[in-house]
Amino acid sequence: MEFKWINKAVTRQDARGKTTGETRYMSDLSFPGMLWGGILRSEYPHALIKGIDCSVARAMPGVVTVLTHEDVPGLNGYGITVQDQPVLCWDKVRYLGDAVAVVAAESRELVREALSAIKVEYEPLPLVLDPVAAVENNPALVHEKGNVFRLTKVETGAVDEAFGRADIVLENTYTTSRQMHGFLETEAGVATLDQDGMLTVWCGSHYPHRDQLQISRSLNYPREKIRVVSNPVGGGFGGKDEITIQIHLALLTLKTGRPVKIVLSREESIVVGWKRHPMVIKLKTAATREGELLANEVTLYSDTGAYASLGGSVLNVAIENSSGAYRVPNVRKIGYCVYTNNGVAGAMRGFGDNQVTFAMETQMDLLARQLGLDPLEIRLKNGLRQGDTAPLGHTMTQSVGTIKTLELASQWEGWLQREKWKAGTEKPWLKRGIGVATGLKGVGLGRGLTDISRATITLHIDGTFTVAVGCPDIGQGNNVAYSQIAAEALECDINEVTTINGDTLLTPDAGSSTASRSIYAAGNAIINAASTMLDLLKQEAAKRLNLNIGQLTCQLGRVTSRENSGIGCSYSELAGELIGQGINCVAGSFVVPVPERDIQGAAGLPHLVYSGISNVAMVEVNMHTGECQVIKVLSVPDAGRVINKQGIEGQADGGVLMGMGYALCEDVVMEGGRVLTPNLSTYIMHTALDAPESETHPVEELESSGPYGAKGVGEAILIAVTPAITNAILDATGVAVKSLPVTPEKLLAELRQGTQPGV
Repeated sequence: MEFKWINKAVTRQDARGKTTGETRYMSDLSFPGMLWGGILRSEYPHALIKGIDCSVARAMPGVVTVLTHEDVPGLNGYGITVQDQPVLCWDKVRYLGDAVAVVAAESRELVREALSAIKVEYEPLPLVLDPVAAVENNPALVHEKGNVFRLTKVETGAVDEAFGRADIVLENTYTTSRQMHGFLETEAGVATLDQDGMLTVWCGSHYPHRDQLQISRSLNYPREKIRVVSNPVGGGFGGKDEITIQIHLALLTLKTGRPVKIVLSREESIVVGWKRHPMVIKLKTAATREGELLANEVTLYSDTGAYASLGGSVLNVAIENSSGAYRVPNVRKIGYCVYTNNGVAGAMRGFGDNQVTFAMETQMDLLARQLGLDPLEIRLKNGLRQGDTAPLGHTMTQSVGTIKTLELASQWEGWLQREKWKAGTEKPWLKRGIGVATGLKGVGLGRGLTDISRATITLHIDGTFTVAVGCPDIGQGNNVAYSQIAAEALECDINEVTTINGDTLLTPDAGSSTASRSIYAAGNAIINAASTMLDLLKQEAAKRLNLNIGQLTCQLGRVTSRENSGIGCSYSELAGELIGQGINCVAGSFVVPVPERDIQGAAGLPHLVYSGISNVAMVEVNMHTGECQVIKVLSVPDAGRVINKQGIEGQADGGVLMGMGYALCEDVVMEGGRVLTPNLSTYIMHTALDAPESETHPVEELESSGPYGAKGVGEAILIAVTPAITNAILDATGVAVKSLPVTPEKLLAELRQGTQPGV
């Protein structure tokens, strides 16, 4: 099928503004009479609040207001699934970043002085730091109802029988780190209040319509009088899916009647912001001597920190994917989402998949080594195909590209010439290795959760269109992809389409820009709206041309006769009549489909549509220092039909860098509930200068339910990068990486031991 705009490399509309610095992000916004706001954070990771004295701060010249829990007019709690996090704490703090008071003042300097002047009396409480101990034997409680927020159990097949007949049983424990999102723009925003009482909050957000609800609930303010705008956003990766500063901004503006701006410093962002869930994963795998997987037993502990946020959903996704992209007929899985005093964890790109993919893919390489099998061949032997039964017991009815991604990787020149390349180093202390990994990521929210997207299309008098979608473009390039889909569906030039998103006043609720759903769900909604618009155009053209609707077609911005393209009307000629009738704006919606299989007590499981990825990584390890240099990474994503070829390459390059950081260096180190890496000189992230050579070769396994065959790819593109790198380290050194990140110090310690049991 020939496309005009789909499957092309189309330059993003925001490219010029972002490269020249003309784009104004949330932290760039300013309004007349604007105040600065700030948040007083807890001094202790776990303590009772015995008293709050704001008198000195309130008396300071230039300080306009100081607010505590007593000033929260509505529900003093927020959270996507459970509203267990206080807007402002009143009796207890549960992590070092808990908000206790907020200040608005004439300058940022005055805000800092006022925050320092607030005196809070605390009574420290015992800490809950180890998620395993928190479940098994810790008497201290983060929340009165217990330390386990979510317990998920799934069992299929005959697990004990499968282990009994296995030729090999491999059992290991894997641990993962607390990774931060590292977005270029920290949590920032401005709130304003107009003379009609319209409260507008500009902020970085994945889901403005949900923010609108949470602000309304906490401030006891009419939802229809709240506007949330989230465009443009300086990066998200999941870290701006939950409330960050939105309610505090709105509260200060309502109390002062003036615009208020809050911008978190990088240090504050690192300490208080959402992180990737650290996990302890106990994995037991059974296989035949030929390498056929028989069973998996998984016990998983996920540290969600002080509050729930999306911890339960992250746990369930981890449970779903803890057997990898493979046919495993017998599984027993139990997962604990645990409260601790270790900061807060929430949504992050991959959403629980990264942790378990690292564990399972390491397990696969260790199985291959013990059985004397090629690591790629053992994956091909067990990889899921369309029509297979997945480990959770549901049928993979939709497209599954696992085998094709692995087959393409097996023919890559770097893989075919791997032994020659590994032998090519001239320095004996440098060892080379090549690793492979694969994974799957569900598209959408999954079974049991409402997942609907909406879009509107408005026809203007000049024949151009405005497409409105609620899902914000948080940097991944939604806008250009939406424009491509709309232009293709409307049979017009892409320059005749304007796309707006991330604004509760101007766009319909389309759900969150998360869960690899933005293009899949909103793209389908756009196509459905476009179909309605074309029907209206054809109906009007049929009247003018005295033809039946069935005799008409749309092409290049015109409605023409199927038999004679010279007979027709342009969209602009038809627009006036539709506008006059008030039918020039149409809506479309799409409900993300889910499988029939229902897993009791596990909302979000399973998924129907999956994206996939296979990665090959080439590394060089210095045996004297433990340093690992990633030389090259191949990415073979299964994203269905690619909407924007430029976009998928950008996603892959970014995924490689983020996955490399997760593998080698990124970790918010905590001790006693306190962050030991509170800035970018101690929390180490790779930069563009560290990026390895990267190749991207998509496998376009078309998805019948997707817009033009597309699936989401933003998360799948990342999940297998880390284990590909750690498996390459295993290939180079014989050391199995079982704990992330594998820093030079950790790797060197194992190399010096010489036993190479794993790090």
